[in-house]
Amino acid sequence: MKLHPTVKRLRLLGYLEAISWLALLFIAMPLKYMWDMPTMVRYVGWAHGILFILYCLHLLLVKQVLKWSFGKMLTGGIAAFLPFGTLWFDKRIEAGR
Repeated sequence: MKLHPTVKRLRLLGYLEAISWLALLFIAMPLKYMWDMPTMVRYVGWAHGILFILYCLHLLLVKQVLKWSFGKMLTGGIAAFLPFGTLWFDKRIEAGR
């Protein structure tokens, strides 16, 4: 199945957002609380926040460009708040649901 370029970008943002969450959880947070090095939380947390916002904004763009239903957009938006939810939503996109 050939995906629209906006959907490809949404999928990429979803993967990047999930990776940034992992980096925050398993690299930056241990550095802060185990080794008293809080700097990484600032930068990784900032990057994660920017990726989250970009994902949500791009979800609105995809809804508008491809005329997605409100329900599909809402599902993607809720998924953004759940750990690895963007990856779950990506599989739904890939399956054409």
